[in-house]
Amino acid sequence: MTAPAAPTLDVSGTAPVPFWRLVLVELRKSYDTRAGFWLLVTIGSLVALVEGFILVATLVQETPIFYEDFAVTASFLTSILLPVLAIMLVTSEWTQRGAMVSFSLEPRRIRVVLAKLVVSVLLALVTLAFMCLLAVLLTGICEAVQPELTEWEVEKEFFIGFTIIQLCNMLIGFALAALLLNTPAAIVIYFGYWYLLPAVLAGLGAIDDTLADVLEWINFRVATFPLIEWEMDTGEEIGKFVVSGTVWMVVPLVLGIVRILRTEVK
Repeated sequence: MTAPAAPTLDVSGTAPVPFWRLVLVELRKSYDTRAGFWLLVTIGSLVALVEGFILVATLVQETPIFYEDFAVTASFLTSILLPVLAIMLVTSEWTQRGAMVSFSLEPRRIRVVLAKLVVSVLLALVTLAFMCLLAVLLTGICEAVQPELTEWEVEKEFFIGFTIIQLCNMLIGFALAALLLNTPAAIVIYFGYWYLLPAVLAGLGAIDDTLADVLEWINFRVATFPLIEWEMDTGEEIGKFVVSGTVWMVVPLVLGIVRILRTEVK
């Protein structure tokens, strides 16, 4: 006798995993690991240390202080280190062999990638909001101690421009991580982009004026400077921002997503 065939399990009526749940899962991954947790602790400690030093130095020396000073300092520090969190959010699936679990629970890989992208953007926006609140607190302390030397005035264009820059840095880290799928390599290249690339391009540009004009179109860091004061008025400045942003952000992101969708999970 042969055993009867087992009945086929009908899963056609099973509801798919909602996208918001994927976002919550990826958000938890950003801090619920030792690397992610200690990176956040490091960022918070560094911001507190630097901002505290500025506060004490301002009050002791009785120097003028602006709300913008605290906001810029905190946001600048986070714009350097926070993209590392986006890198680990992407690469940890592959370096720690969690991709098989993630893509088994959600076979549509593009939804997992988009959830990670949404979390990266949310982290950047939440961090900016927290930095602004911290700047309000520190400026309030200065206002209470030396009101005649404290200024609250800040232009909205500054916040818009700095928010765009913060998001661009986060997306560049995300794009490099998706393209390389390796944590150390993505971090090294990101910091090379941040620190080494401007110096290299400036050195090459010093050789020839024509070459310098060409290199300005791929130097994304320099192309974002007008955004800080919202002075990107000319078509050339906008063109440099779009072209260099495409080189460092759009192209790696598209290629990285394609690689994630096609790479064999081992």
